[in-house]
Amino acid sequence: MKTKIVRSLPELKKQAQLAVNKYIKLRDLNKPCISCLKMSPSKQAGHYVAQGSSGALRYNEDNIHGQCVPCNLYLHGNLIEYRMNLVKRIGEKRVEYLENHKHDIKKWTREELEEIKKTYKLKLEGR
Repeated sequence: MKTKIVRSLPELKKQAQLAVNKYIKLRDLNKPCISCLKMSPSKQAGHYVAQGSSGALRYNEDNIHGQCVPCNLYLHGNLIEYRMNLVKRIGEKRVEYLENHKHDIKKWTREELEEIKKTYKLKLEGR
């Protein structure tokens, strides 16, 4: 009989974010950095609206794109260029949605986080 490990909500959030980020990096593997448009072999999953600003957008694929390390870490997201290129990639309406919901609060449940992990595991397996 397998013993089920019960994880804390912060640990589940972290695992869900890792699963989403892994998918985003693979999805954007052959795309340039969303901000500077340079090709980079080691992209990170950069959030347009920071994770800390909006819990509701934390796992939203429109909010997360492949970004080079310098733009994501040292230029704090390089957000002016990020926005310009994000509009080109997903359209003005979807960017405005992110901006209009950047302060939304979301209390993720254990079930939702487990579902996110499962969904992105399946998405990765299907690629």
